[in-house]
Amino acid sequence: MPAISVRMRLIAVITLVAAVGLAVVGVAVYSVERQRILAQVDERLAAHLESARFLVAQGPGGDADWASSADALHDVVQRMSPDDNTGAMGIVDGAIALVPGVALDVDLAGATGLVTRVVAETSDGDPVVGTFTDDGVAWRYLATPVAAGPAGSSAGVFVMVYDLEGELAEIGVAGQVYLVSTVIAVLIVAAVAWFAAGRLLRPLRDMRRTAEHVSARSLSERIPVHGRDDVSDLARTMNDMLDRLDDALESQRSLVSDVGHELKTPITIVRGYLEVMDPDDPADVRETAVLAVDELERMGVLVQDLAQAAMLLGPTPITPHPTDAADLVRQIVRKAEGIDGAEVTSGRVADVVALVDPARITQALLQLAQNAVTHGGGRMTIGSRVAGDGLEIWVRDHGPGVPDEAKSHVFDRFRRGTDDREPEAAGSGLGLHIVDVIARAHGGAIRVVDAEGGGAVFVITVPLVATARPGSAGSRQVAPPGPPPPLPPAPPADDLADSTVARS
Repeated sequence: MPAISVRMRLIAVITLVAAVGLAVVGVAVYSVERQRILAQVDERLAAHLESARFLVAQGPGGDADWASSADALHDVVQRMSPDDNTGAMGIVDGAIALVPGVALDVDLAGATGLVTRVVAETSDGDPVVGTFTDDGVAWRYLATPVAAGPAGSSAGVFVMVYDLEGELAEIGVAGQVYLVSTVIAVLIVAAVAWFAAGRLLRPLRDMRRTAEHVSARSLSERIPVHGRDDVSDLARTMNDMLDRLDDALESQRSLVSDVGHELKTPITIVRGYLEVMDPDDPADVRETAVLAVDELERMGVLVQDLAQAAMLLGPTPITPHPTDAADLVRQIVRKAEGIDGAEVTSGRVADVVALVDPARITQALLQLAQNAVTHGGGRMTIGSRVAGDGLEIWVRDHGPGVPDEAKSHVFDRFRRGTDDREPEAAGSGLGLHIVDVIARAHGGAIRVVDAEGGGAVFVITVPLVATARPGSAGSRQVAPPGPPPPLPPAPPADDLADSTVARS
């Protein structure tokens, strides 16, 4: 079975609905108009009945003294006002005896069936209104006995008929005109629907063509966007999705390239030493084994950091909930004190509630603390403050700082710092990148600035929610309007919340 396009289905539905709607309107109007005409026919017959009674009651010359019923019937038939699609006759002794003096639209001269019927229906002396159908005709008739003159004279019957087909012919013509107009209107609706559906569905066709062209090698195709309707919004959403896919593909390619480059060095080193190792020299074998294990451990650290970074790029990298930021920072300070070589002091701490994932924020701050030990000599200060609508948590070290040209890419993947004293301490190059991913997962950011007196300050900014910590005496600490003040180079002694701890 051939597929039917969405455009054809839309046009079919719109055209069908329009046709059914117009048909329903036409049938309703026709029915109402038909009932109105039939009611008018009955009203006219009732008016003729009253006129006949008035003429009989008035009599010839206004004295109400008729010579016979036939004379009264003759006067009624002759003086009755003719109308379109009407006919009249007078019946005496069961036969047609009188017809109007002028030709009417309905000739009742041969209507013997009607004569027989009305004579039987008026035998009790009461007038009758009914419908007579025979041999292709449909008449609405009035039959009323006419009795006048001396007592005992035979009564006549006056009959007035309306041709219903003639009366309804006018709306029949109007119905034909409406039918033709309906067909034309439906064709116009179909044509407009064809044009409108084509324009509305054009973004969908563009999406299909774009999807056909998009591949893993090329995600540069984008859907043209026209207008501001729902379909155009869908096109914009698709383009945003393609942008994200393009970024993800580029990131994947970059990751594969970086990982290949990072693994190439230890593999080359291990292979080179194994190739030149003298298996008959136990000392050379032990030295080569130690070197191979060291390189493999470095590769293990790299793989573990890659797994951590991959987890943070998943669909639910964090689980944020309202957290006492002051208590969280104090816990991080105590944990950072346990890092070998760390000398940690606590700066001023903001007493607020923030919407964060405590475990991930702890991971990020401890990574910055480890970075301060590796590259900053180990002496550091950790604190937090409110700046505008965000909470800033910072780690200040006393190392050589970050050169200006390196600040823009210090958080890139596999970007290592250098340490002249311990070159091997440069690490996997993923630590600061993981911190950046954690900050962005919270809807925040991380930056590095120079500290007064030397060193660097790493600042993580996360959204701030709620007011002051429940139960605290002070109100929420909110920075004044404008840019936040600079971070302190090092907290003075009276601002320390915890004592200095040094570990060897």
